[in-house]
Amino acid sequence: PGMANVWVQPIRNRIDMLSTGIKSPVGIKIGGADLATLEKLGSEVERIMKKVPGVGSVIAERVTGGRYVDIKIDRFKIARYGLNIEDVQSFISTAIGGDNVGEKVDGLARYPINVRFPRELRDSVDKLKALPVITARGVAVPLGEIAEIKVTDGPPMIKSENARPNVWVYVDIHGRDLGGFVQDAKAILDKELQLPAGYSLTWSGQFEYFERASKRLSYVVPMTLGIIFMLLFLAFRRITPAVLILGSLPFALVGAVWFLYFLGHHFSIASGVGMIALSGLAAEFGIIMLVYLDDAIARRRAAGNLNNNEDLYAALIEGAALRVRPKAMTVAVILAGLIPILIGSGTGHEAMSRIAAPMIGGMLTAPLLSLFVLPAAYMLLGRKII
Repeated sequence: PGMANVWVQPIRNRIDMLSTGIKSPVGIKIGGADLATLEKLGSEVERIMKKVPGVGSVIAERVTGGRYVDIKIDRFKIARYGLNIEDVQSFISTAIGGDNVGEKVDGLARYPINVRFPRELRDSVDKLKALPVITARGVAVPLGEIAEIKVTDGPPMIKSENARPNVWVYVDIHGRDLGGFVQDAKAILDKELQLPAGYSLTWSGQFEYFERASKRLSYVVPMTLGIIFMLLFLAFRRITPAVLILGSLPFALVGAVWFLYFLGHHFSIASGVGMIALSGLAAEFGIIMLVYLDDAIARRRAAGNLNNNEDLYAALIEGAALRVRPKAMTVAVILAGLIPILIGSGTGHEAMSRIAAPMIGGMLTAPLLSLFVLPAAYMLLGRKII
Protein backbone atom coordinates (compact mmCIF):
# COMPACT_ATOMS: atom_id res chain seq x y z
CA PRO A 1 0.00 0.00 0.00
CA GLY A 2 1.26 3.43 -0.95
CA MET A 3 3.91 2.05 -3.35
CA ALA A 4 3.93 3.83 -6.72
CA ASN A 5 5.06 2.02 -9.86
CA VAL A 6 7.67 4.62 -10.80
CA TRP A 7 10.58 2.82 -12.43
CA VAL A 8 13.48 5.14 -11.55
CA GLN A 9 16.65 4.56 -9.55
CA PRO A 10 15.87 4.32 -5.80
CA ILE A 11 18.32 7.06 -4.76
CA ARG A 12 17.05 9.39 -7.49
CA ASN A 13 13.49 8.56 -6.44
CA ARG A 14 14.27 9.53 -2.85
CA ILE A 15 16.04 12.76 -3.83
CA ASP A 16 13.12 13.80 -6.04
CA MET A 17 10.70 13.00 -3.23
CA LEU A 18 12.64 15.01 -0.65
CA SER A 19 13.20 18.03 -2.89
CA THR A 20 9.88 18.30 -4.73
CA GLY A 21 7.43 16.11 -2.82
CA ILE A 22 6.83 13.86 -5.82
CA LYS A 23 8.62 10.63 -6.67
CA SER A 24 9.44 11.29 -10.32
CA PRO A 25 11.22 14.04 -12.28
CA VAL A 26 7.90 15.26 -13.69
CA GLY A 27 4.58 15.08 -11.89
CA ILE A 28 1.05 16.12 -12.80
CA LYS A 29 -1.32 17.03 -9.97
CA ILE A 30 -5.04 16.93 -10.72
CA GLY A 31 -7.25 18.61 -8.14
CA GLY A 32 -11.01 18.45 -7.73
CA ALA A 33 -13.87 17.44 -5.50
CA ASP A 34 -15.07 13.99 -6.67
CA LEU A 35 -12.65 11.08 -6.24
CA ALA A 36 -14.21 8.99 -9.00
CA THR A 37 -13.84 11.86 -11.47
CA LEU A 38 -10.27 12.41 -10.34
CA GLU A 39 -9.38 8.77 -10.96
CA LYS A 40 -10.97 8.93 -14.41
CA LEU A 41 -8.99 12.07 -15.25
CA GLY A 42 -5.78 10.50 -13.92
CA SER A 43 -6.24 7.43 -16.13
CA GLU A 44 -6.96 9.68 -19.12
CA VAL A 45 -3.82 11.75 -18.48
CA GLU A 46 -1.81 8.51 -18.16
CA ARG A 47 -3.12 7.32 -21.54
CA ILE A 48 -2.36 10.65 -23.25
CA MET A 49 1.11 11.03 -21.71
CA LYS A 50 2.22 7.69 -23.15
CA LYS A 51 2.05 9.32 -26.59
CA VAL A 52 4.64 12.00 -25.74
CA PRO A 53 8.12 11.19 -27.12
CA GLY A 54 10.64 10.59 -24.36
CA VAL A 55 8.30 9.04 -21.77
CA GLY A 56 10.07 6.29 -19.85
CA SER A 57 7.18 5.33 -17.61
CA VAL A 58 3.92 6.97 -16.56
CA ILE A 59 1.53 5.83 -13.85
CA ALA A 60 -1.51 7.53 -12.37
CA GLU A 61 -2.53 6.88 -8.78
CA ARG A 62 -5.65 4.85 -8.23
CA VAL A 63 -7.68 6.63 -5.57
CA THR A 64 -10.23 3.83 -5.32
CA GLY A 65 -9.70 0.15 -4.60
CA GLY A 66 -9.65 0.19 -0.81
CA ARG A 67 -12.05 -2.09 1.12
CA TYR A 68 -13.83 -0.80 4.19
CA VAL A 69 -16.25 -2.26 6.72
CA ASP A 70 -19.02 0.32 7.09
CA ILE A 71 -21.27 0.15 10.15
CA LYS A 72 -24.36 2.32 9.77
CA ILE A 73 -26.22 2.61 13.07
CA ASP A 74 -30.05 2.63 12.95
CA ARG A 75 -31.13 5.37 15.36
CA PHE A 76 -34.70 4.13 15.72
CA LYS A 77 -33.68 0.56 16.58
CA ILE A 78 -31.11 1.59 19.21
CA ALA A 79 -33.70 3.90 20.78
CA ARG A 80 -35.96 0.89 21.40
CA TYR A 81 -33.23 -0.68 23.51
CA GLY A 82 -32.41 2.51 25.41
CA LEU A 83 -29.07 3.01 23.60
CA ASN A 84 -27.60 6.11 21.97
CA ILE A 85 -25.07 6.69 19.20
CA GLU A 86 -22.20 7.24 21.64
CA ASP A 87 -22.82 3.91 23.41
CA VAL A 88 -22.82 1.91 20.19
CA GLN A 89 -19.81 3.73 18.72
CA SER A 90 -17.88 3.19 21.96
CA PHE A 91 -18.70 -0.53 21.84
CA ILE A 92 -17.59 -0.80 18.18
CA SER A 93 -14.37 1.11 18.87
CA THR A 94 -13.45 -1.02 21.88
CA ALA A 95 -14.64 -4.47 20.73
CA ILE A 96 -13.21 -4.27 17.21
CA GLY A 97 -10.48 -1.64 17.34
CA GLY A 98 -9.41 -2.21 20.93
CA ASP A 99 -8.87 0.03 23.93
CA ASN A 100 -5.59 0.66 25.75
CA VAL A 101 -6.21 -0.15 29.42
CA GLY A 102 -2.63 -0.13 30.69
CA GLU A 103 1.06 -0.21 29.89
CA LYS A 104 3.76 -2.83 30.41
CA VAL A 105 7.17 -1.43 31.37
CA ASP A 106 10.19 -3.56 30.46
CA GLY A 107 13.38 -1.62 31.13
CA LEU A 108 13.40 1.29 28.70
CA ALA A 109 10.64 -0.22 26.56
CA ARG A 110 6.95 0.40 27.03
CA TYR A 111 4.24 -1.84 25.62
CA PRO A 112 0.54 -0.87 25.59
CA ILE A 113 -2.00 -3.35 26.97
CA ASN A 114 -4.90 -3.44 24.51
CA VAL A 115 -8.21 -5.20 25.16
CA ARG A 116 -10.65 -6.23 22.40
CA PHE A 117 -12.62 -9.24 21.23
CA PRO A 118 -10.60 -12.25 19.99
CA ARG A 119 -9.83 -12.33 16.27
CA GLU A 120 -12.06 -15.36 15.66
CA LEU A 121 -15.08 -13.29 16.78
CA ARG A 122 -14.42 -10.32 14.45
CA ASP A 123 -12.78 -11.63 11.27
CA SER A 124 -15.87 -11.57 9.02
CA VAL A 125 -18.99 -9.49 8.48
CA ASP A 126 -21.26 -12.25 9.74
CA LYS A 127 -19.31 -12.55 12.99
CA LEU A 128 -19.37 -8.78 13.45
CA LYS A 129 -23.15 -8.87 13.13
CA ALA A 130 -23.26 -11.44 15.95
CA LEU A 131 -21.22 -9.36 18.43
CA PRO A 132 -23.35 -8.78 21.56
CA VAL A 133 -24.11 -5.20 22.58
CA ILE A 134 -25.09 -5.05 26.26
CA THR A 135 -27.89 -2.58 27.04
CA ALA A 136 -28.39 -0.75 30.33
CA ARG A 137 -30.86 -3.48 31.40
CA GLY A 138 -28.28 -6.21 30.78
CA VAL A 139 -29.87 -7.48 27.58
CA ALA A 140 -27.44 -8.71 24.90
CA VAL A 141 -28.46 -7.41 21.45
CA PRO A 142 -26.59 -8.59 18.31
CA LEU A 143 -24.83 -5.69 16.60
CA GLY A 144 -26.48 -6.70 13.32
CA GLU A 145 -29.92 -6.03 14.85
CA ILE A 146 -29.23 -2.34 15.44
CA ALA A 147 -26.78 -1.50 12.61
CA GLU A 148 -26.24 -2.27 8.95
CA ILE A 149 -22.80 -3.82 8.39
CA LYS A 150 -21.35 -4.18 4.89
CA VAL A 151 -18.07 -4.01 2.98
CA THR A 152 -17.77 -1.00 0.67
CA ASP A 153 -15.19 0.31 -1.77
CA GLY A 154 -13.29 3.49 -1.05
CA PRO A 155 -9.98 5.27 -1.45
CA PRO A 156 -6.98 3.57 0.17
CA MET A 157 -5.37 6.99 0.62
CA ILE A 158 -6.45 10.54 -0.24
CA LYS A 159 -3.87 13.17 -1.14
CA SER A 160 -4.87 16.75 -0.47
CA GLU A 161 -3.35 19.99 -1.66
CA ASN A 162 -4.78 23.50 -1.43
CA ALA A 163 -7.65 22.03 0.61
CA ARG A 164 -8.78 19.82 -2.29
CA PRO A 165 -8.36 16.08 -3.01
CA ASN A 166 -5.63 15.35 -5.52
CA VAL A 167 -4.58 12.59 -7.90
CA TRP A 168 -0.93 12.53 -8.93
CA VAL A 169 0.43 11.20 -12.19
CA TYR A 170 4.11 10.17 -12.05
CA VAL A 171 6.15 10.61 -15.24
CA ASP A 172 9.74 9.54 -15.86
CA ILE A 173 11.54 10.71 -19.00
CA HIS A 174 14.47 9.40 -21.04
CA GLY A 175 16.41 11.04 -23.84
CA ARG A 176 14.64 14.42 -23.58
CA ASP A 177 15.40 17.71 -21.91
CA LEU A 178 13.01 18.62 -19.12
CA GLY A 179 11.77 21.92 -20.54
CA GLY A 180 11.17 20.61 -24.07
CA PHE A 181 9.38 17.50 -22.79
CA VAL A 182 6.98 19.47 -20.59
CA GLN A 183 6.30 21.92 -23.41
CA ASP A 184 5.34 19.08 -25.78
CA ALA A 185 3.32 17.32 -23.08
CA LYS A 186 1.38 20.50 -22.29
CA ALA A 187 0.52 20.95 -25.95
CA ILE A 188 -0.80 17.38 -26.24
CA LEU A 189 -2.78 17.58 -22.99
CA ASP A 190 -4.33 20.94 -23.95
CA LYS A 191 -5.43 19.38 -27.23
CA GLU A 192 -6.79 16.04 -26.00
CA LEU A 193 -7.81 16.51 -22.35
CA GLN A 194 -11.04 18.23 -21.37
CA LEU A 195 -11.10 19.20 -17.69
CA PRO A 196 -14.56 19.51 -16.09
CA ALA A 197 -15.49 22.73 -14.37
CA GLY A 198 -13.93 22.99 -10.91
CA TYR A 199 -10.94 20.77 -11.69
CA SER A 200 -7.36 21.93 -12.15
CA LEU A 201 -4.10 20.51 -13.50
CA THR A 202 -0.67 21.64 -12.32
CA TRP A 203 2.85 20.48 -13.17
CA SER A 204 5.26 19.51 -10.43
CA GLY A 205 8.58 17.75 -9.82
CA GLN A 206 11.98 18.93 -10.98
CA PHE A 207 10.18 20.97 -13.64
CA GLU A 208 9.14 23.42 -10.92
CA TYR A 209 12.79 24.14 -10.10
CA PHE A 210 13.68 24.36 -13.80
CA GLU A 211 10.85 26.80 -14.44
CA ARG A 212 11.74 29.00 -11.47
CA ALA A 213 15.44 29.00 -12.40
CA SER A 214 14.64 29.82 -16.04
CA LYS A 215 12.41 32.69 -14.97
CA ARG A 216 15.15 34.02 -12.70
CA LEU A 217 17.78 33.70 -15.43
CA SER A 218 15.52 35.58 -17.86
CA TYR A 219 16.22 38.82 -15.99
CA VAL A 220 19.51 37.99 -14.28
CA VAL A 221 21.38 37.33 -17.56
CA PRO A 222 20.35 40.61 -19.29
CA MET A 223 21.08 42.54 -16.12
CA THR A 224 24.52 40.90 -15.89
CA LEU A 225 25.27 41.70 -19.53
CA GLY A 226 24.27 45.30 -18.92
CA ILE A 227 26.63 45.54 -15.95
CA ILE A 228 29.45 43.99 -18.00
CA PHE A 229 28.82 46.51 -20.78
CA MET A 230 29.02 49.41 -18.34
CA LEU A 231 32.27 48.05 -16.84
CA LEU A 232 33.76 47.60 -20.32
CA PHE A 233 32.79 51.12 -21.30
CA LEU A 234 34.31 52.53 -18.11
CA ALA A 235 37.51 50.52 -18.69
CA PHE A 236 38.07 51.46 -22.35
CA ARG A 237 36.36 54.88 -22.33
CA ARG A 238 35.02 53.94 -25.76
CA ILE A 239 31.83 52.20 -26.83
CA THR A 240 33.35 50.30 -29.77
CA PRO A 241 35.44 47.80 -27.71
CA ALA A 242 32.51 47.16 -25.37
CA VAL A 243 30.15 46.43 -28.26
CA LEU A 244 32.78 44.29 -29.98
CA ILE A 245 33.38 42.09 -26.93
CA LEU A 246 29.69 41.61 -26.11
CA GLY A 247 28.89 40.92 -29.76
CA SER A 248 31.51 38.18 -29.89
CA LEU A 249 30.17 36.26 -26.87
CA PRO A 250 27.45 34.25 -28.72
CA PHE A 251 30.03 33.09 -31.28
CA ALA A 252 32.40 32.04 -28.49
CA LEU A 253 29.64 29.69 -27.21
CA VAL A 254 29.44 27.75 -30.49
CA GLY A 255 31.95 25.17 -29.27
CA ALA A 256 30.00 24.67 -26.05
CA VAL A 257 26.78 23.99 -27.96
CA TRP A 258 28.44 21.47 -30.27
CA PHE A 259 30.23 19.74 -27.40
CA LEU A 260 26.98 19.35 -25.45
CA TYR A 261 25.40 17.87 -28.58
CA PHE A 262 28.35 15.50 -29.03
CA LEU A 263 28.08 14.28 -25.42
CA GLY A 264 24.31 13.88 -25.68
CA HIS A 265 23.64 16.31 -22.82
CA HIS A 266 20.31 18.09 -22.80
CA PHE A 267 20.24 21.70 -21.71
CA SER A 268 19.79 22.06 -17.96
CA ILE A 269 20.39 24.62 -15.27
CA ALA A 270 23.86 23.15 -14.71
CA SER A 271 24.64 23.58 -18.41
CA GLY A 272 23.37 27.15 -18.22
CA VAL A 273 25.73 27.85 -15.32
CA GLY A 274 28.58 26.46 -17.43
CA MET A 275 27.56 28.74 -20.31
CA ILE A 276 27.58 31.77 -18.02
CA ALA A 277 31.06 30.88 -16.74
CA LEU A 278 32.26 30.40 -20.33
CA SER A 279 30.84 33.79 -21.27
CA GLY A 280 32.90 35.36 -18.51
CA LEU A 281 36.05 33.65 -19.79
CA ALA A 282 35.31 34.68 -23.37
CA ALA A 283 34.80 38.30 -22.26
CA GLU A 284 38.11 38.13 -20.36
CA PHE A 285 39.86 36.78 -23.48
CA GLY A 286 38.43 39.64 -25.50
CA ILE A 287 39.38 42.30 -22.97
CA ILE A 288 42.98 41.13 -22.73
CA MET A 289 43.24 40.83 -26.51
CA LEU A 290 42.02 44.40 -27.01
CA VAL A 291 44.42 45.62 -24.33
CA TYR A 292 47.30 44.00 -26.23
CA LEU A 293 46.07 45.43 -29.53
CA ASP A 294 45.73 48.93 -28.08
CA ASP A 295 49.19 48.63 -26.55
CA ALA A 296 50.73 47.60 -29.91
CA ILE A 297 48.97 50.48 -31.67
CA ALA A 298 50.16 52.93 -29.01
CA ARG A 299 53.77 51.77 -29.37
CA ARG A 300 53.69 52.21 -33.14
CA ARG A 301 52.05 55.61 -32.81
CA ALA A 302 54.72 56.70 -30.33
CA ALA A 303 57.43 55.54 -32.72
CA GLY A 304 55.78 57.35 -35.64
CA ASN A 305 55.11 54.13 -37.55
CA LEU A 306 51.32 54.39 -37.75
CA ASN A 307 50.66 56.21 -41.03
CA ASN A 308 48.27 53.99 -43.01
CA ASN A 309 46.13 50.88 -42.85
CA GLU A 310 49.11 48.64 -43.55
CA ASP A 311 50.81 49.94 -40.42
CA LEU A 312 47.61 49.39 -38.45
CA TYR A 313 47.40 45.84 -39.82
CA ALA A 314 51.00 45.14 -38.76
CA ALA A 315 50.33 46.54 -35.29
CA LEU A 316 47.28 44.28 -34.86
CA ILE A 317 49.29 41.23 -36.00
CA GLU A 318 52.01 42.12 -33.51
CA GLY A 319 49.57 42.57 -30.63
CA ALA A 320 47.67 39.37 -31.41
CA ALA A 321 50.89 37.36 -31.71
CA LEU A 322 51.92 38.42 -28.21
CA ARG A 323 48.70 36.82 -26.89
CA VAL A 324 49.29 33.35 -28.39
CA ARG A 325 51.52 31.94 -25.64
CA PRO A 326 49.59 33.30 -22.57
CA LYS A 327 46.28 32.28 -24.17
CA ALA A 328 47.58 28.77 -24.86
CA MET A 329 48.71 28.49 -21.24
CA THR A 330 45.33 29.71 -19.99
CA VAL A 331 43.43 27.23 -22.15
CA ALA A 332 45.75 24.37 -21.12
CA VAL A 333 45.28 25.10 -17.41
CA ILE A 334 41.49 25.31 -17.77
CA LEU A 335 41.33 22.04 -19.72
CA ALA A 336 43.64 20.30 -17.25
CA GLY A 337 41.36 21.32 -14.41
CA LEU A 338 38.01 20.55 -16.04
CA ILE A 339 38.65 17.32 -17.99
CA PRO A 340 39.01 15.23 -14.76
CA ILE A 341 35.64 16.63 -13.64
CA LEU A 342 34.08 15.71 -16.99
CA ILE A 343 35.33 12.12 -17.10
CA GLY A 344 35.29 11.44 -13.35
CA SER A 345 32.63 9.68 -11.30
CA GLY A 346 31.22 9.81 -7.82
CA THR A 347 28.78 11.91 -5.85
CA GLY A 348 27.79 15.07 -7.71
CA HIS A 349 29.41 13.97 -10.98
CA GLU A 350 26.20 14.32 -13.00
CA ALA A 351 25.78 18.01 -12.15
CA MET A 352 29.48 18.93 -12.21
CA SER A 353 30.08 17.28 -15.60
CA ARG A 354 27.30 19.38 -17.11
CA ILE A 355 28.89 22.53 -15.73
CA ALA A 356 32.33 21.55 -17.03
CA ALA A 357 31.20 20.39 -20.50
CA PRO A 358 30.25 23.85 -21.90
CA MET A 359 33.51 25.35 -20.64
CA ILE A 360 35.60 22.58 -22.22
CA GLY A 361 33.76 22.92 -25.53
CA GLY A 362 34.08 26.68 -25.39
CA MET A 363 37.83 26.44 -24.96
CA LEU A 364 37.95 25.20 -28.55
CA THR A 365 36.20 28.25 -30.04
CA ALA A 366 36.63 31.18 -27.63
CA PRO A 367 40.46 31.32 -27.97
CA LEU A 368 40.25 31.00 -31.77
CA LEU A 369 37.67 33.76 -31.85
CA SER A 370 39.81 36.13 -29.81
CA LEU A 371 42.98 35.30 -31.77
CA PHE A 372 41.61 35.55 -35.32
CA VAL A 373 38.17 37.19 -35.38
CA LEU A 374 38.62 39.98 -32.82
CA PRO A 375 41.75 41.48 -34.44
CA ALA A 376 40.03 41.37 -37.85
CA ALA A 377 36.87 42.99 -36.47
CA TYR A 378 39.01 45.54 -34.63
CA MET A 379 40.74 46.29 -37.94
CA LEU A 380 37.40 46.95 -39.62
CA LEU A 381 36.07 49.06 -36.77
CA GLY A 382 39.31 50.84 -35.91
CA ARG A 383 40.38 52.30 -39.24
CA LYS A 384 39.48 55.78 -38.03
CA ILE A 385 42.02 55.71 -35.21
CA ILE A 386 44.84 56.50 -37.63
